[in-house]
Amino acid sequence: MSDQTTTATPTGLGALTPGTWTVDAGHSTIGFVVRHLVVAKVRGQFNDFAGTITIGDDPLTSKVEATVQAASIDTRDEGRDGHLKGGDFFDVENHPVWTLVSTGIDTAGRDFVLHTDLTIKGVTQQVDFTLEFDGVAVDPWNNTKAGFTAEAEISRKDFGLEWNVALEAGGFVVGDKVKIVLEIEALKA
Repeated sequence: MSDQTTTATPTGLGALTPGTWTVDAGHSTIGFVVRHLVVAKVRGQFNDFAGTITIGDDPLTSKVEATVQAASIDTRDEGRDGHLKGGDFFDVENHPVWTLVSTGIDTAGRDFVLHTDLTIKGVTQQVDFTLEFDGVAVDPWNNTKAGFTAEAEISRKDFGLEWNVALEAGGFVVGDKVKIVLEIEALKA
């Protein structure tokens, strides 16, 4: 990291220039939040991912494609991560790569909706992400970067992730709803 600052352009979509932008994994996060034991939330992220954003002449025709290596799960608990990688959950031996492919973008007030086909554990579902465009900046090394934040909530059961244990007091060890949070910094090619 540098002490130098960046110069940001206005957050209007006009700041995005057409072409290919590559997800900068070192400055991006693919994260999630899920209920644990009904009373708490567990957060995690994936550390190995890649993606491209192809900005069209009309930004609403842009395309997004991304992959996540499921074995790169990191919840800060090695035992839990091992369980998630196994057959009860991700089955990374048979389903090592997850994909996200956009199918369209619509406006939603000042923000956007990113329509996608999300594939987890070999199951593809349509998932809509609330998308914020955070602007464009040129870093001290003259690289043009764009920022995006996207969030969606999925049912893990829709993707075949059904393992659970009932609690005596009611509820389950792991909640069904999972919030996906993408904090993306992309580099203009």
